Amino acid sequence: MSSKFIGTGVALVTPFKSDLSIDHTALTNIVNFNIENGTDYLVICGTTGESVTITKQEKQEVIQTISKANNGRVPMVLGIGGNNTMAVIEEIKETDLSNIDAILSVSPYYSKPTQEGMYQHFKAIAESCPIDIILYNVPGRTSKNMEPETTLRLSKDFKNIIAVKEAGNNVAQYLQLLKNKTEDFLVISGDDDLALSVVLAGGSGVISVIGQAFPKAFSEMIRLGLKGNAKASYDIHFKLMDIVNYIFEENNPAGIKAVFEALNLCQDTVRLPLVPASNPLKEKIAEFVKDFK
Repeated sequence: MSSKFIGTGVALVTPFKSDLSIDHTALTNIVNFNIENGTDYLVICGTTGESVTITKQEKQEVIQTISKANNGRVPMVLGIGGNNTMAVIEEIKETDLSNIDAILSVSPYYSKPTQEGMYQHFKAIAESCPIDIILYNVPGRTSKNMEPETTLRLSKDFKNIIAVKEAGNNVAQYLQLLKNKTEDFLVISGDDDLALSVVLAGGSGVISVIGQAFPKAFSEMIRLGLKGNAKASYDIHFKLMDIVNYIFEENNPAGIKAVFEALNLCQDTVRLPLVPASNPLKEKIAEFVKDFK
């Protein structure tokens, strides 16, 4: 089992200045804030990082900034995925992965392939990727669920497919994965609201959105859950429940960026077609941040 990805990973935002350029100073500060407060690993250029609206050059600059700030302190995961299998493979070949511990690759979106199509997509990627792969199933964004049978088939057929970030908000599907997986395959929650329950049921941790804003509390919650301490871990979960709901009330990452603005870590700027959180939502978020202990 790859212990690198047990615990709390965070899907980092890409902070922008008012002119929509990347705020590398803010990004550095967010990385340091997370590592210093207990985050176990970093996920770069995922959905929360607005990967679909940053250029190839910007993506390389983001990787460089995070790598420099991290300075080898915690593992790093890089988002490389899409619905053009050959383009994903080409990006893997063109990317310097020397400082990257695994890629996070989303199941094909928009195209709505069959389960066999998904299998063949990830088979081609696994055969071309020189490092470990974390599958990413998020049917709310891709419009097609990757069934547990497909995920587990891939995990058994390819040694470098080591984990799945499951984000279907489907308790039954989590339990099916946990029941039938091999011992060394990691089931990682991609749902902040279900993360603790998944860990207590045998999951390996979480790749979190809210965790990057409250890394000390969130990572402690997951650590307690991994130890089986349900009472203490749920005490923290209950304190964070409202803010988890708030950040997904409109769109992600507008919600988490509103939290960071309230924490004075970055502006709430997002790129179109996303828009910043509404004022009523920002007020609720700011009030929560002010009162959180």
